[in-house]
Amino acid sequence: MNYNRRDFFKTSGLATLGLAGLSAFGNNAESMRSKFTKERKQEFNMHGYAAPALDVVRVGIIGMGGRGNGAVNRLNAIEGTEIKAICDVEEDAIANALSRIERLPNFDHDVDTYYGEEDSWKKLCDRDDIDLVIVTTPWHLHTPQCVYAMESGKHVATEIPAAQTIEECWQLVETSERTRKHCLQMTNVCYSFFEMVTLNMARGGFFGDIVHGDGAYIHQLITHNFSKRQYHNMWRLRENSTRNGNLYPHHGLGTMAQIMDINHGDKMDYMVSVSGHDFMMNKKAKELAAEDSFYEEYVDRDYRGNMNTSIIKTHKGRTMMLQHDVTSPRPYSRIHQISGTKGIARTYPRPQISDRYQGWFSDEEFAEIEAEYTPEITKRVGEMARQVGGHGGMDTLLMWRLIDCLRHGIALDMNVYDAASWSAVVPLSEYSVANMGIPVDFPDFTAGSWQTNQPQMDVQLEKGGSTRIIA
Repeated sequence: MNYNRRDFFKTSGLATLGLAGLSAFGNNAESMRSKFTKERKQEFNMHGYAAPALDVVRVGIIGMGGRGNGAVNRLNAIEGTEIKAICDVEEDAIANALSRIERLPNFDHDVDTYYGEEDSWKKLCDRDDIDLVIVTTPWHLHTPQCVYAMESGKHVATEIPAAQTIEECWQLVETSERTRKHCLQMTNVCYSFFEMVTLNMARGGFFGDIVHGDGAYIHQLITHNFSKRQYHNMWRLRENSTRNGNLYPHHGLGTMAQIMDINHGDKMDYMVSVSGHDFMMNKKAKELAAEDSFYEEYVDRDYRGNMNTSIIKTHKGRTMMLQHDVTSPRPYSRIHQISGTKGIARTYPRPQISDRYQGWFSDEEFAEIEAEYTPEITKRVGEMARQVGGHGGMDTLLMWRLIDCLRHGIALDMNVYDAASWSAVVPLSEYSVANMGIPVDFPDFTAGSWQTNQPQMDVQLEKGGSTRIIA
């Protein structure tokens, strides 16, 4: 094998490009990968910001589907909250929500309702007796509703994703900084019990230097997505038939980002993303259309592939692998796995820990480590959160902690920079997929403050922590 470097350049045709040609190609590649970045001055740093304390958090909820009704149940169980108003475009959804509210224990006040028009939610936001707006609507409405709520003087908490485009990410950041109103993306997995244990382990040095993390949202939803009964205007199916990338990275990403101190000590630098072909969704559309003409418009669309895999590299050289598959017949998995220079932990198929090559810890060793690193929030309200429910209790823990922070005037565990940077994975992955996996740079939504921001998620509850779950 005497095939040397000069022979390679000759036969590949690269020798004819010359230095000028290679330089031009490199500049073009650089401009493509930095397409979504921009320079800006931070108006106000929302990281670590503590808004004035509230004796009672007065809440309005936009979107009364499953997530909206779940929010009502959880807020009703948490001390120091009052649901003032609810909104949905569908009158039936409001009627159903009111029926549920009537059956709730300890719910002793009237709730105003808004419905019937596409922008009825603006009337809710315009009220002067609401402190927090919770957004549980279809994805494309999240940013417009969050921005309007903040402009109306309200803190806002939104279901995932907070934004769909890079422009929307910037809108959230700039509006939150200008109004000094919190914008929280409700990434509930950050309050999953074992994920909080692994965060505590990382903060305690168990893993040594964090090297790599794996995360995913693998959840077979093909029948769910095609159901006419589930979603207003089939919005979730439209998302999967018009966009190709990692459309739902937050469950796997959020916990990794907290552990790797993203936006407070490190930042996501760039990513590459690749999607396979669609092997199932168009086939499902054809099967349904053969029996129901309603589905004919969904035949032969450019559905996202079964599996998307994205790789992220951070400024400090750590890596993350994210996967997204809502079609294939696989058991549900978030594949939360954290690897460091001294140890490893993973959640699926079951929680496991190790600090050695020979294998995972025994059940007895695992229990000892888990007990040592179980955070104070779990010890204090974990069992009550499990009883109230919501994905095993993590939805309730998130809501409890949000109310706790607002009532005691302390910084939120997650802020608008997390909402923006975690949501940015969606459009960045789409761009990378559409351009054969080209690397794409992450915008720095913190305008450089990530270098001095301190880790924020305080699962030890050194401040606050007196808000109770009362149900």
